[in-house]
Amino acid sequence: MLNYTLHDPLWFLALLALPLAMWLRGRRRVPVLLVPFAAAWHRPSLAAASRWPTGLAVAGLVLLVAALARPQRVEDKREVRSEGYDIMLAIDLSSSMLAEDYERGGERINRLQAIKPVIQAFIEKRPSDRIGIVLFSGRAYTMAPLTTDHDWLAAQLERVKIGLIEDGTAIGDGLGVALTRLEQAKRESGGKRQGAFVVLMTDGANNRGALAPMQAAELAKSRNIPIYAVGAGKDGIVPFPVFDDKGNKVGYRRMMSDLDEPALREVAEYTGGKLSRAFATGAAEAAFKAIDRAQKIEFQAKSYLLTTELFPWVAVPAFVLLLAAALLSGPRSALPSVVASGPPSPTAPLAPLASGLTPRASQK
Repeated sequence: MLNYTLHDPLWFLALLALPLAMWLRGRRRVPVLLVPFAAAWHRPSLAAASRWPTGLAVAGLVLLVAALARPQRVEDKREVRSEGYDIMLAIDLSSSMLAEDYERGGERINRLQAIKPVIQAFIEKRPSDRIGIVLFSGRAYTMAPLTTDHDWLAAQLERVKIGLIEDGTAIGDGLGVALTRLEQAKRESGGKRQGAFVVLMTDGANNRGALAPMQAAELAKSRNIPIYAVGAGKDGIVPFPVFDDKGNKVGYRRMMSDLDEPALREVAEYTGGKLSRAFATGAAEAAFKAIDRAQKIEFQAKSYLLTTELFPWVAVPAFVLLLAAALLSGPRSALPSVVASGPPSPTAPLAPLASGLTPRASQK
């Protein structure tokens, strides 16, 4: 943010002396030469050459006073000294995420559609954190490594859809890949990982993969990385869409929600995290807000002002104007000033040609 200010504004009081100087200059006496009938052809002008030195001098003095007041441009700077968290989001893309047990605007939406905007809002609220994304289903893949480019991250998240990975629910592998990404960019203190956590979003139970969820939890605990789990979807029977060969929705069938809540709670609490249930869109938002509060750094910013002096930009034109006024005035001639007189009356004697002459007496 830019601001403009004057360091010594009291210098502008000196401008009050200019009218007084002009008044005193106008009262000084000068010799006068009277020229008869000159008033008939003389046309006064504000821009007469004789007035240029005075005008230039006044403008130069005004700018000089402004320069002495020291105009400055002030820019407010903030230097953030603290560092943010490293966060890996592990998102379940198994086919069960197609279950439409959420609503938005009175219409049914699936679990992924309900979770995406909540994740986006979570990312936007943490601009100083490095965030990455791991997608898992039957296998686990890194979609985005840790990055502070959250606009790019949001664009990648928009591309996420169910069916990108072979079906299944490899929760342990998803956590393992997320922990590996955090290990590659680690910040340690006393052998413990600092400032990192994993957010796991799933709606099912682990049924694929080489790594069990508790094995991943043990790795996370050994590295001091808490895992926050968000269980998506409702319990019990939920509507699941049926598609034809062309991918068009043709109806619904009923399926049982298979979220393994006890296992997720054990993983989360073992690592120092917490399990949250997202039964509805509002519950999902509350879950991410709770995670945001639990793992939030209060940044301490050191602020300073960057000041740029604008004195030369005003002083240089001021000296140029004063120099021009001095050159134009120059050494004046000793001749007296000329004052035009109007036409004489028929009965009046002729005006004197000079102040030292008197009219000749009339001859009889």
